[in-house]
Amino acid sequence: MHYTSLDGNTVISRFNVSDDPYQADAESEEIVLMLEQPAANHNGGNLVFGPDGYLYIGMGDGGASGDRYGNGQNGQTLLGAMLRIDVDTLPYSIPADNPFVGNPEVRDEIWAIGLRNPWRYSFDSVTGDLYIGDVGQNIYEEINIQPANSSGGENYGWPIMEGFHCYEAENCNTAGLTMPVAEYSHEGGHCSITGGYVYRGELYPAMQGVYI
Repeated sequence: MHYTSLDGNTVISRFNVSDDPYQADAESEEIVLMLEQPAANHNGGNLVFGPDGYLYIGMGDGGASGDRYGNGQNGQTLLGAMLRIDVDTLPYSIPADNPFVGNPEVRDEIWAIGLRNPWRYSFDSVTGDLYIGDVGQNIYEEINIQPANSSGGENYGWPIMEGFHCYEAENCNTAGLTMPVAEYSHEGGHCSITGGYVYRGELYPAMQGVYI
């Protein structure tokens, strides 16, 4: 479970099921990770186990607006990043092949950086590609794809970029950044992106492989 505690911080916890397999045992909570949050937004999100068996955790940049706390490009914080951890033993361990292991400038838990609010993401059940819906600031929403053969370490650009566009600057240095595969603007009443799934069902063959 990924939830916001009563003091406003992020908690990643594990629960056992109760006698009812559709209900958790509230007394069985074992905390995996706690992370202080500086603001009340950009908290929460889903949790996804990847094809590799590791737990992926999308973390917002700490909230407020405009990356006020400077977390999007800060490898010393777990905010503004996609994390990848091994929860076979509690609280957790670091996969040896995480991209920044041994790099003193970036936390070992980090799989990718430069995200603003990736609160829903999913793996294509056929290809293993990771799809990340990242909520933009005021103008552009974006979709990022990390190929299944990636070894991690991508920098998705926030707050240097918002979608394909420089954020708060006419020109910016995009060297080393991974651009989104798609964006849309807020024109015409479009709202923040939710993120979704690649359809792999059998009922609608024409939708096979479409990201919804």
